[in-house]
Amino acid sequence: MTEVVVMGRLSADIYPTQLRTALRDQRSFTRYVGGFAGNVCTGLARLQVSTAIVSKVGNDGHGEFIRDFLLREGVDVGWLGVDRTLNTPVVFCEIWPPDRFPLLFYRTPTCPDWELTASDFDLEAVANAPVLLVSGTGLARENSRRAQMAALEGHRHTVIFDLDYRPSFWQEAAAYREAVAAALPHADIVVGNEDEVRAATGLVDPRAGIAALRAAGPRILVLKRGGEGATLFEGDRVLEAAPVKMAVVNGLGAGDAFLAAFTHALLRGMDFATALHRANQAGAIVASQIPCSEAMPFLKDLDAAVASAP
Repeated sequence: MTEVVVMGRLSADIYPTQLRTALRDQRSFTRYVGGFAGNVCTGLARLQVSTAIVSKVGNDGHGEFIRDFLLREGVDVGWLGVDRTLNTPVVFCEIWPPDRFPLLFYRTPTCPDWELTASDFDLEAVANAPVLLVSGTGLARENSRRAQMAALEGHRHTVIFDLDYRPSFWQEAAAYREAVAAALPHADIVVGNEDEVRAATGLVDPRAGIAALRAAGPRILVLKRGGEGATLFEGDRVLEAAPVKMAVVNGLGAGDAFLAAFTHALLRGMDFATALHRANQAGAIVASQIPCSEAMPFLKDLDAAVASAP
């Protein structure tokens, strides 16, 4: 039985082999599977969670590469469609540790996963999955927004919504806020960082933004704070998780590893404090490496990191 359905963004990530080098000067790259859905699905599968992806790729070699990789990882790709006219998006990045990782997206004006429709997957089957994971990027274009909202409105169990704000995907911030406001009442858990909370609410003060998001419906909000750890809000309770001390190589994908590990912990009946601690450890493991998807920890590696943590 599928435990988690992940909807959203896919790409071929074209990452440099040299650190601290501008894109204009890079001569060699390595391709990885990337995007919210690609990373989170891989992270969940490696933690032994039965996972299905709902997305689309192009009818090209990059799309075949993504499908082959996810199949090897054990992800159910039955709802990974193929768009016959649009190419699979690619993403280039630069890596300037510890905190600068500029991205260059090739996915506008649209791309296969933004053209996903509700007819591309089984709404009833998705509605019955114990957990549905969606992201803000899926709301950025009309077709995928309608498909994602249909899945949200019909879901019968736990919905986790990752704010996943990318300014270049939106014509204006107000459009993002409006789309998020429509999705929030259907979410049980919302995950994001402080910049995403500001974007989703239009409020500069993160405390005010957190209060506004919580008032919109979700019972739990998880705030990712990078080098300062993570915070979970549930009712009157506030849980703080200390950061993991490590040398950052590439911070991209760490948030997706965090989400995968947090979701795994909840599915396995762990308490929120344990879930946050494990999520921080998973994020640190990915941030210490160049890739995103291929750096996602396996269960034995995450368990070992948690066991050796101070």
